[in-house]
Amino acid sequence: MESKIEVISTVELTYQSDLYKVVDALNRTLKDKNLMFGLALDKEDSEKAIFTIYKT
Repeated sequence: MESKIEVISTVELTYQSDLYKVVDALNRTLKDKNLMFGLALDKEDSEKAIFTIYKT
């Protein structure tokens, strides 16, 4: 069985230290809807974060 992950949307945000709490809450709440959320620091600008929504 193959697991396919599709990127639905990606948004660049100003980094805030509590952003991970929002991502964690979204992942816990919406995993039964086959949605997954990710947060990563921008490699070129440490003041920016990349928020991504995936369909699993």
